[in-house]
Amino acid sequence: MVTLQRLEENPILGPDRRSWWEKEARFNPGNCQKDGYFLLLYRAIGEPNYISRLGLAISEDGKRFEPIDEKPVFFPEKPYDQWGCEDPRIIQTKNQFFITYVALSRPAREGGGPPATALLATRDFRKFKRYGIITPPEADDRDTVIFPEKIKGRYIMLHRPHRWTKQWVLKKESNKPEIWLPFDPLYLPEKPSIWMAYSYDLYHWQGHRIVMEPIFEWEKLKIGAGAPPIKTEIGWLLIYHGVDEKKIYRAGAALFDLENPSEVIARLPYPILEPEADYERKGDVPNVVFPTGIVEKDRDYLVYYGAGDKVIGGAIIEKEKLLNELLKYLV
Repeated sequence: MVTLQRLEENPILGPDRRSWWEKEARFNPGNCQKDGYFLLLYRAIGEPNYISRLGLAISEDGKRFEPIDEKPVFFPEKPYDQWGCEDPRIIQTKNQFFITYVALSRPAREGGGPPATALLATRDFRKFKRYGIITPPEADDRDTVIFPEKIKGRYIMLHRPHRWTKQWVLKKESNKPEIWLPFDPLYLPEKPSIWMAYSYDLYHWQGHRIVMEPIFEWEKLKIGAGAPPIKTEIGWLLIYHGVDEKKIYRAGAALFDLENPSEVIARLPYPILEPEADYERKGDVPNVVFPTGIVEKDRDYLVYYGAGDKVIGGAIIEKEKLLNELLKYLV
């Protein structure tokens, strides 16, 4: 078995009691590298309405982070996200960054939803282009990540619909074999699972289909994508989260085929990180490790995660060790 090793610096960021907008929690960060620095775009909560805003922190070594501004870099201002911008995930293209985040159109105390996923683009984390909601209309949809490069000319995303208020089904157009369109009715699995969809323009997503379902005891209740997939020589590595029937959140690892990423080619049957430290077992939501970011650093992977819906943790593992272990569990 292999496991992620927590950083000695953990938790690497926690609440700032001096700040009105992040005095209660900092957690669930997206990450990237820019101009030689490591960046975390994190979710922060301060005032009583539990509205999430996004802050930015910087590091030279990927382990010790400092916020770079006294105010949010991104905040709710549209009807679809006026009650919260949550859980950002980041990918980098040649000249800009794309960010998916959970958008809440209603207060958290009223159920906060239905949650949807929105998309942003930025070059400097100061100015953002809004693409709006990209998950299916009227869906309760979270845990959306985009692959960092096009595959066969298309963008690909993983997402996790909990339910769709309108029924959908997958039907293939005879003259467009790669396009799938929604029709009634749709079978949704009993347990929330990881779905895949395709797009040519980042606005319109098609081909929604299940690619990975809960199969192990530690993820029996539901699974969802964690950090965006990262390319390796043997497949697309996905660090994801699973939740058991006691509502304990853990992190797992799987590999998707490089050319046909709808195919899972390997999957560890056990978690690589689970709540053990006090800051993971306690918090606003106890027993949570929720991976949302990953970066290659020398011969290692650094994984960033939310702990207890309160603070940010970091963990590390040798790339070769993790990939060799996955190869033992080809499906």
